[in-house]
Amino acid sequence: MRYFLSLILFFTGLILLPSCEEKKEQQALTYQPEWESLKQYQVPEWYKDMKFGIYFHWGPYSVPAHETEWYSHFMYEKGNPIREYHEKTYGPLNEFGYKDFIPMFTAEHFDADDWAELFKKSGAQFAGPVAEHADGFAMWDSELTPWNAKNMGPKRDIVGEMGEAIRKQGMKFITTYHRHWLFAWYSTWDEKTDASNKKYASLYGPKVPEGSFVMAVPPTPPLPDADFNQEWLDRLDEIMNKYQPDMIWFDNKMDFIDEKYRKEFLAHYYNNAEKWGKEVVTFYKGHDLEKGTGVLDLERSRMSEKKDFPWLTDDSMDWKAWCHISDPDYKSTNRMIDFLVDVVSKNGAVLLNIPPTADGRIPQEVRDRLLEIGDWFKINGEAIYGTRTWTVYGEGPQEIVEGHLSENQNPEATAEDIRFTQKDNHLYAITLDWPKEDLFIRTLGKNQQLLNKDIQQINLLGYDQPLKFEVEDEGLRIQLPDQKVGAHAFSFRITLQ
Repeated sequence: MRYFLSLILFFTGLILLPSCEEKKEQQALTYQPEWESLKQYQVPEWYKDMKFGIYFHWGPYSVPAHETEWYSHFMYEKGNPIREYHEKTYGPLNEFGYKDFIPMFTAEHFDADDWAELFKKSGAQFAGPVAEHADGFAMWDSELTPWNAKNMGPKRDIVGEMGEAIRKQGMKFITTYHRHWLFAWYSTWDEKTDASNKKYASLYGPKVPEGSFVMAVPPTPPLPDADFNQEWLDRLDEIMNKYQPDMIWFDNKMDFIDEKYRKEFLAHYYNNAEKWGKEVVTFYKGHDLEKGTGVLDLERSRMSEKKDFPWLTDDSMDWKAWCHISDPDYKSTNRMIDFLVDVVSKNGAVLLNIPPTADGRIPQEVRDRLLEIGDWFKINGEAIYGTRTWTVYGEGPQEIVEGHLSENQNPEATAEDIRFTQKDNHLYAITLDWPKEDLFIRTLGKNQQLLNKDIQQINLLGYDQPLKFEVEDEGLRIQLPDQKVGAHAFSFRITLQ
């Protein structure tokens, strides 16, 4: 009997052994709130295939629709033209403060399924809302603050509804978070405004000395205390637990939050993702997180050269603002597509912001542009989705100015500006305008010696016949169709032997 018991225990041990090893492996992969541990993080392959996403600045600041999403800050700043406009339009700040816009933020036309369907038709692969801007108003059903969209204003769980609708369309779900800006966002020291009233402290944030603001580089005292830092973290944990976003994006100046809490956030998010059985992505700006613990994001700017790491840039469809304003200046579809192609050729992706109205509509001009981008993707998507960078990013006269908020300094592209991507056995050459004669690509000439395989065939996406071509010493010459094919950037599939 003992012999058989021994055999049973022996074989049971063999059966259990792999699961023990698996458990050890899982324990080894658990993230600790330390930078070295967090640098274990690997950017998921699914993200590297993502090239285009959409998000939206939408909140009580959409009600005045005046000049900027920073209205809630500038309305409390002495001498600012927006304060003068506010007091003339709505009255003194002790009678009508930012909180009084919340009941006017009605969102009665908001339809999450309609929005998500539009985003999908635009060609987006990921999408989502600003979960909380610098104004302190949570756009989700929060148990941590009464100042949320489920309790007030729309009386809808915007984050929850959008997450469900976006995933229904097969897209990844992103939420963005700007709460760290709340510290000193309002003039809480000014006794002549409602922001100083303790009754509203859970919206306007803690009292801070006059003159304090988060724009200092690097951050200077006074800095947020433990209570502010903990609430910043707690709200993120609540978003995670309720909605399990695939991506969490942070605005810049997150370095205003104590490093301890930033590390705790990453450990919470990455460990939760393992429990959820999925891979996730965190976006950060500047030096707000340690390199290698997330994906770097730029704002209204792009790289001038190709990078060996994946990156993101966020930009708004409106040149002037991120939220809906009464006099928008929308970018052309052509400009946005050229921007996207250039970014992708340099290992980046684009997160495009759109501005809904306070009553929950997406303006028709915005819809039209999104659908035009989608029409372009229907033809040219194979040159963008799932691609990787090539040996060089491109050629042409366009010189990109790098730097925060630098996009308005960059010139329009021309037909001589060509960008490259690659996938499988194809090299894609995308010209950012229609050439007047043949397309001549200098980078692919014999003298450059960059092609290690012969060209088998060249096709213009959207045109049903192969194109005639000749590889010359100085470049690759491609004979174009008699008529222009398409309206924006033009993709040539170069099939290699």
